[in-house]
Order: sequence, then structure tokens, then C-alpha cells
Amino acid sequence: MATMDSPYAPPSALPPAGKPVRVHHLAAAKAQGERLTMLTAYDAVTASILDAAGTDMLLVGDSIGNVMLGHGSTLPVSLDEMAVATRAVATATTRALVVADLPFGTYEAGPAQALESAVRLVKAGANAVKLEGGAPRAATVRALSDAGIPVVGHLGFTPQSVNMLGGFRVQGRGEAASQALLAGASALAGAGAIALVLEMVPQDLAAAVTGALDIPTIGIGAGAGCDAQVLVWTDMAGMTEWKPRFARAFGEVGAALRQAAEDFNAAVRDGSFPSAKESFAS
Repeated sequence: MATMDSPYAPPSALPPAGKPVRVHHLAAAKAQGERLTMLTAYDAVTASILDAAGTDMLLVGDSIGNVMLGHGSTLPVSLDEMAVATRAVATATTRALVVADLPFGTYEAGPAQALESAVRLVKAGANAVKLEGGAPRAATVRALSDAGIPVVGHLGFTPQSVNMLGGFRVQGRGEAASQALLAGASALAGAGAIALVLEMVPQDLAAAVTGALDIPTIGIGAGAGCDAQVLVWTDMAGMTEWKPRFARAFGEVGAALRQAAEDFNAAVRDGSFPSAKESFAS
């Protein structure tokens, strides 16, 4: 059997460099068994770097609340803040599919509220929106899909329900919970969702959901059996000393940034910056 590295392997389901990733590319990658990547992004500078690295999807997450705005959860994030961040990311992106979170309080009232909120994010540049919840969100997913707005679902640990879930806890353990999650995933896919995030879910359950669906699953703390993986970019890049158990730091960007700032401060204080090279003659 041919492998992905074999000269007989089929061509990538994803577009070549410089061409945008579209919804149909995600479905084709799933069908072909090709793994997908997703990282969060909240600003143009970071989005441009992650996009140039070949990341398939950029998630403008409501995690901006925890990561960038200093909140203890995602709950305070507003639609206005999400629209600004989405526009910044979309403007700087040429390849990745841009997915924007619908923040807490902007879609729970039903399809009409969700459509109004989603339209704002699409006008800001999002290629798709993401919302949390299972079967109760199926009608909303269908309404957005019918309006031409691709929707990514989100099951398992859903940060907007942190108070109801009793904190940051693994979800889907036990027969009843796993069956409920499977049913929710099926309902979202049946309503037209283009992909499904599975967060903090036992890996065997995540693999079962992945095998049961025709749409890609995107894991975060859900094991290697998902079709794609997503991380918050600051966890991925090692920006902070703490990171979730399920995250891996693929760099030490935080330490490098601190060192650069220390070097700048020292150069200013000892008079070596700016030099004549960095100044203008009369």
C-alpha cells in the first residue's frame, strides 16, 4: 500500500502554497486520510507568520479573552472584540481558512441571533464561524449553513459552559456521557457542520467520533485519532511558563522575546542604541 511519503501516494488534497484552503479541501483531506493543522491567531502579525508556515486553518478564538485580554475565562469577550480580531487576522492571511468564534451570548437565543452575529464575523473576513454545544445547536447550524455560512462545531469541554461543567474537566467519560457526545456530534454533522472540535475528550472516544463522521474532527486534548489538531498559539510557541497538559511547546518564543527586551533596555541605558547607523545626519 502506498504511503503519504511514497512516490505512488495521491497528491495532497490541500491546495499548493499561495492558494487558499477552502471548505471542500477539508472534506477531501478527511477522505484521503491527510492530517490537518489549526492554530489560534488574534492579530495580523501573528496570523501572517502562522499562515506563511503553512497552517491549514487559523482560529480567531474567544480564547483571546484568556490569552490577550487578561480575563479568567472566555465569557467576557464581546462580538465587537471578535470582529476586530477577525478583521486583523483575515487581512494578513492568504492561505489558511479563517474560522472565528461566536462569543458567549451572541448565538444561544436561537438561529436569528446567531445569524446576525455570524454575518458580522463573515463581513470582518471569517471564512467560517465556530460555536459550542451539541444537539440543541443543530437548528442554528442548519440556519447558518442555509445562509451560506460554514459552521465548525465544538464538543467535549466547552469553555463558554465552564460554570455549568464545574471547571476545566475532561468530558465524555462513562457510557452515558460518551453516547451523548456521539449523538451530539452526529446531530451537528447532520445539520451541515463542516468540522468538529473535540476538546479534552478521552482519546478512544475521540477516535470513535472521528470514525463515525464524514466531516473532519479537530482535536485539542483528544488524542492522535482526530483528523486535525489545534493549539492556542502561545502554548505551541512557548510564550508562557505554564501550559495545559495536552499542549506541547514547539519553541521558546517567550524566553526569546524577554531576552530581546532585556537587550534593548540595556542598550538604551548604556547609550549604545541608537548608534550613528540608526540615526539621521543633518
